[in-house]
Amino acid sequence: MSDTNREADAGLAPYAAHAAQSRGRLRPEPAPNFRSEYQRDRDRIIHSTAFRRLVYKTQVFVNHEGDLYRTRVTHSLEVAQIGRTIARVLRLNETLTEAICLAHDLGHTPFGHAGQDALNECMREYGGFEHNLQSLRVVDELEDHYAAFPGLNLTFECREGILKHCSQANARQLGELGERFLRREQPGLEAQLANLADEVAYNNHDVDDGVRAGLISVEQLLEAQLFAEQHRQVTAQYPGLTDRQTVHEVVRRMISYVVSDVITTSRAALESTRPAHIDEVRRAGQPLIGFSTEAKGRQAELKSFLREHVYRHYKVQRMTTKARRVVRELFTAFFTDVRLMPPEHCAGALKAATATGDAGKARAVADYIAGMTDRYAILEHERLFNPAERT
Repeated sequence: MSDTNREADAGLAPYAAHAAQSRGRLRPEPAPNFRSEYQRDRDRIIHSTAFRRLVYKTQVFVNHEGDLYRTRVTHSLEVAQIGRTIARVLRLNETLTEAICLAHDLGHTPFGHAGQDALNECMREYGGFEHNLQSLRVVDELEDHYAAFPGLNLTFECREGILKHCSQANARQLGELGERFLRREQPGLEAQLANLADEVAYNNHDVDDGVRAGLISVEQLLEAQLFAEQHRQVTAQYPGLTDRQTVHEVVRRMISYVVSDVITTSRAALESTRPAHIDEVRRAGQPLIGFSTEAKGRQAELKSFLREHVYRHYKVQRMTTKARRVVRELFTAFFTDVRLMPPEHCAGALKAATATGDAGKARAVADYIAGMTDRYAILEHERLFNPAERT
């Protein structure tokens, strides 16, 4: 490993992921001259086509419904900010944490979870569809920039963090990366942290977007203890705020409360177990990055509130129903006749069908649809099903 890797590792805790001790890449490459291995991972993710597409993929709202709602790219940046903050305090690898956070949604479909659910239904007979596996597929195979290899050829540790969940059947096909699911081991601390940062970001920021969209009110949010506690403090300290200012101030304090809790709780767990190496973290039997019982309960209550009042709101339900229909109809049309796809995707589907039959063809169609932005999926649907729309 290069001196740059060793310099980047300076000051890290012994149980952090050290670039100089990385398990390497699927295809070996010379070490970078002026960046660590994990800096190279992060930079490749930022420059990827899949990352750019996230700007037009949504969390809860379809992209064209408003310009101020969070998209997958703004969500990923917020997750990375939370992850970096905690990583720095715990002396974990901040750059690796950032890379995992930025890549964790690369495989997400258009239309958020509604699109994923619809595509999974379409793929039920062909191995299903799961966005964590698709994110790994994007960085391992689908990105097409480099002369020497397909995908982004990321380090093992970054790929480990991207793959948060995996069935045993799929794990058996992933070689070294799938072994932890078969052995029921944990990933490294940076991967554990990225997973938690994701939860913190979407829970708290969906509060902000829900209020902005008029789906929930501040009065309703007072049912959630985490919101109510911070709201009392804000209104007592700043009695003259507008609703917009109040919500922003409360949300940022909610995030601060949870982040502080994760730091305190995780630091205690690490001091108790004292892992001497990242491999001891993997064999710990349970995650070492986590919430306290109190904070976990409040996060769960907030999540339940959002599920009931935002995700099941009739306006969101209407949107998700339309989104599922768009995805299902696109899949059926392209699977029935792959020549309806652009030439490069058609050629890939025909090649996959020749190699592995309908399962390969279905996977190629799913790859095309999963890579679409909200806007592009709607436009493709119009082109196929609106007789007045030009092709």
